[in-house]
Amino acid sequence: MNPPAPDRQRPLLAATGVRKVYRTGSVEVTALRDLDLTVLPGELVGVMGPSGSGKTTLLNCLSGLDDIDAGRVEVDGRDLFAMSDAERTEHRARAMGFVFQAFNLIPVFSAAENVELPLLLTGTPPGEARARATAMLDRVGLGDRVAHRPSELSGGEQQRVTIARALVARPAVVWADEPTGNLDSTMAGQVMDLLHTLNRDEGQTIVLVTHDEAIGARLPRLIRMRDGRLVSDTRRAALQPAG
Repeated sequence: MNPPAPDRQRPLLAATGVRKVYRTGSVEVTALRDLDLTVLPGELVGVMGPSGSGKTTLLNCLSGLDDIDAGRVEVDGRDLFAMSDAERTEHRARAMGFVFQAFNLIPVFSAAENVELPLLLTGTPPGEARARATAMLDRVGLGDRVAHRPSELSGGEQQRVTIARALVARPAVVWADEPTGNLDSTMAGQVMDLLHTLNRDEGQTIVLVTHDEAIGARLPRLIRMRDGRLVSDTRRAALQPAG
């Protein structure tokens, strides 16, 4: 029996009154200021703002990578900060995928080995993990690169491997922090086309930080931040990949 379809009216992410303060000695810097945000299943949401506005801090707090000083964050129906550290780590491994500006691939591993690693760490049998990794690499256009190591791949191909790794466990949400930051404009466009396609065709929920106005202009929902606050939240009709 297939699992029930997600309730698209129930938020996948619900953050309420989130506050984050960084402290160095007697100095306090408030990075997030009583922030509220909801994201529905299947949304593709961009976060933009000037340097220091709190974009990366927001992603880190919403994913549970950083603690918060006040507020509540629920992802896929679970309160992240009501969990122990071990529970939160397990929830993150099973319900979340991550794509960063730095590819963070293991140099001595092949593309398939990099992609299957999250599955192996959560107890998936090796044969199943390899089959799912190979299928996901094919899905992102790297079916002929499964045995290649990162040094044998272009920057755009390496980022596709990281996207495959983020998606292979079938996460509820993918967090992407400047996923095109290390790519030229052509490769950046290809990576964004892939993310749009995965969102449109498979309903993958994606929340991404970008500084690129051209990328922001193509997103169906765009949030802007300043000084740790959300200052605008714009929804547009779904836009098609450029390619």
